[in-house]
Amino acid sequence: MNKMSGKRIYLSSPTMHGEEQEFVKEAFDTNWVAPLGPNVNNFEKELAEYVGIPHAAALSAGTAAIHLALRILGIGQGDVVFVPSLTFSATCNPIVYENATPVFIDSEKDTWNMDPIALERAFEKYPNPKAVVVVHLYGTSAKLNEIMEICARHQVTLVEDAAESLGSTYKGKFTGTFGKIGIYSFNGNKIITTSGGGMLVSSEEEITKKATFLATQARDQARYYQHSQIGYNYRMSNVVAGVGRGQLLHLDEHKKLKKAIYAQYKEGFGDISEITMNPLNPDGDDNCWLSCITIQEGCGVMPDQIMDALDAENMESRPIWKPMHLQPVFEEYDFVTAEGFKSDLPADSKMKSVSEDIFNRGLCLPSDIKNTKEDMEQIIGIVRRCFGR
Repeated sequence: MNKMSGKRIYLSSPTMHGEEQEFVKEAFDTNWVAPLGPNVNNFEKELAEYVGIPHAAALSAGTAAIHLALRILGIGQGDVVFVPSLTFSATCNPIVYENATPVFIDSEKDTWNMDPIALERAFEKYPNPKAVVVVHLYGTSAKLNEIMEICARHQVTLVEDAAESLGSTYKGKFTGTFGKIGIYSFNGNKIITTSGGGMLVSSEEEITKKATFLATQARDQARYYQHSQIGYNYRMSNVVAGVGRGQLLHLDEHKKLKKAIYAQYKEGFGDISEITMNPLNPDGDDNCWLSCITIQEGCGVMPDQIMDALDAENMESRPIWKPMHLQPVFEEYDFVTAEGFKSDLPADSKMKSVSEDIFNRGLCLPSDIKNTKEDMEQIIGIVRRCFGR
């Protein structure tokens, strides 16, 4: 068994190819190791060209990109921002950084992303949000047509958190390029990595220029160090950008391998009615960053049992993101489903939601592109045994 071999099977670990070292070596050879340099400029240009958008700013993290997006949009004290509940906390934390108010929107079952019906419902109580932040969860594109139409009708700005969906498309166009601002993450577990880093993209040059200005401590154009507003140390380094340039060359290859993993799981569990794979958007081509399953309620198998069985064989898995409206740090904020508002219920009432149901019944399976055929067979076999197959 895998435990005996000593090999660890990861959820989603970095996969290096060699070109990364060449770009990094060039940075060392030319002494461009600061948060500036040719790799940064070229990584911005090459990623922007890949996704088909004119402008990009390379940053230290996807979280930094979200934070700067909110700053650039002027979001601050008292402003309301609509954001999915089913996401990683990095999507929501920057809203609170700026003393704004997140209002969490439930998911829909078709893609697990922001429910357009719940989003529309949110405007009944909060008619003037400053922005809507949509997330493409686990690489699956949201229902962008419906969400964009709602945003346009209510004249509210759309920001795309495409941290998990680089390479995914919706109706032939890359996620991250639909909103006024899009963000990507290159964290170590993403489809391509720079070890840590992010990118802010926009069709408006002034936005990325502003992002770069704020990311380099908002230093004014003066011979001396002068600052007229608060800035941040959010710029990507030239060394890290070199890793990103090498990784970008293999993005299509990584996506193909991720999709193959999803297909293997789907086939491997095809005869187990109690297992459902995370949905893909039929209007898109998703990158399948993580392959996830939900388990039929009451079937006698729980997600923890599967995770424990995998862990016993040295295989990494993890729960679905715990929804933000269930997080202690966000308990004071409102949550909206297609049926209504958390704030309208008595304090001791529990609200049913799609996002909580997915969290309760789901888990993320090992989705590392270095998995061999034998690895996949073993993972699938462990899960099947949990169901007596």
